[in-house]
Amino acid sequence: MVLDDLIQADHVCRVIDAFVEGLAMLELGFERAEAAETGRPGYDPRDLLKLYLYGYLNQIRSSRRLETESRRNVELMWLLGRLYPDHKSIAEFRRMHREAVTAAGAELVQLARSCGLIRGEWIAIDGTKFRAVASADSVRERQSLEKYLDSMEKADEEQQVTIDPAAVQAALDKLKRHPEPEAGFMKVAGTIAPAYNVQTAVDTEHALIVVQAVTLDAADNRSLEPMAEAAQKALGGSLFNIVADTGYSNGEQASRCEEAGLIPHVPAARSVNAGGLLDRSAFIYQPESDCFHCPEGKTLVRKQLARKDRAVYYQARASDCGNCSRKAQCTSAPQRMVTRHLHDETLNRMHQRATPALMKLRRSTVEHPFGTLKYRIFGHPRLLLRGLNGARTEIGLATMAYNLKRMVNLLGAPKLVQALH
Repeated sequence: MVLDDLIQADHVCRVIDAFVEGLAMLELGFERAEAAETGRPGYDPRDLLKLYLYGYLNQIRSSRRLETESRRNVELMWLLGRLYPDHKSIAEFRRMHREAVTAAGAELVQLARSCGLIRGEWIAIDGTKFRAVASADSVRERQSLEKYLDSMEKADEEQQVTIDPAAVQAALDKLKRHPEPEAGFMKVAGTIAPAYNVQTAVDTEHALIVVQAVTLDAADNRSLEPMAEAAQKALGGSLFNIVADTGYSNGEQASRCEEAGLIPHVPAARSVNAGGLLDRSAFIYQPESDCFHCPEGKTLVRKQLARKDRAVYYQARASDCGNCSRKAQCTSAPQRMVTRHLHDETLNRMHQRATPALMKLRRSTVEHPFGTLKYRIFGHPRLLLRGLNGARTEIGLATMAYNLKRMVNLLGAPKLVQALH
């Protein structure tokens, strides 16, 4: 068993080496990809990218631990050619290259497509929360400062109170020094904590991650279109089907996806009347006359359009409701009102397409990558780098490591190395 592990580790190192050596580092945005003519050359970004990919594949993410491993780990000695970068150089590389890391990850996705591992016909989208570095108290203090400054700005506009410039400046200075300026509170593992929402679009063929994103929005219902567009760009403009859970129910975005040829299969989120009153689904919409018919055959006519709520309101006549024998089961108001989403037809279509079989496909596709990222690559779902940019860099590296590992498992290391060469 030990011999098998050593062989597997050697194969993974060769895959990392072949992948990174084949990258056009300068074009991807890695700095110092070409050595300067004068002075002592800096570390080749290829070596530092190899170091990080090896680290994330082995749950070694901190720059200090990577420095230690490069001095004692035989695999890393081979991979880096016996280079021993210090932790400051290692950390600086990760801090500087968020966009370049994302671009390198996109190159790996293109390789997977060329090997037939990504079909690009069905894409599953989902999100999960990763804990931020900042403590809950630190984020509360930041939010309190933001609230105070907002109140001072409003008071200044209305000229209601005398503002202490020194206190405002002190609050501004403290806010600028805050190490985690973006993280907000989200539900994480049964608690509320500072976190980021990590979104992925995963190809259903072999559960390879096509694109990933880190957002500040705790909800998923504004991520359907952005993730679909990002996946389409990564797949060269191809058209595909999208599967996602109810959290992505957004009629407006789904409508634009349909217009772009991207077909969403998402259960629609519908509100349910409280108190056991007659549900909206009992009312039949009449498109030719733009009205609703209630179960008793009465008409609810269009009253107003609420663009903020993206809904149209329809109301019955008070006389019809007042004389109705089922009024107590229908409404406690003088007359019944129902709403219809501006993109109701789109919501109905995507809901009908979201069959139980597709929802099962969604679960089996997206839960595998998230489980691997959280507990096989991260070790625990908590970030090491502060700020939104830091979170995006870490998730970019982790996603690249996940895709490499998955491709080795699917193709085998020798065949993958051959494809890389």
